[in-house]
Amino acid sequence: MKLESFIENFKDQLEDTSVPISAETNFKDLDNWDSLTTMLVIGMVKTDYDTDITATEIGECNTVLDLFNHIINS
Repeated sequence: MKLESFIENFKDQLEDTSVPISAETNFKDLDNWDSLTTMLVIGMVKTDYDTDITATEIGECNTVLDLFNHIINS
């Protein structure tokens, strides 16, 4: 899994895809981050990366890079 691809997949889960997203983005600070987006990310991780992640685990991450590292280390 490449970080760049993950960032693009992550961005696709957001309602407003015009928001710039990078590895350092604190996704919880995004205006459109909510529980629905959390569920979309859970589904994306399961479908695209064949990995299970919970809302609690996502909540323990702050940046997109934190989330990426959590997934690749699972």
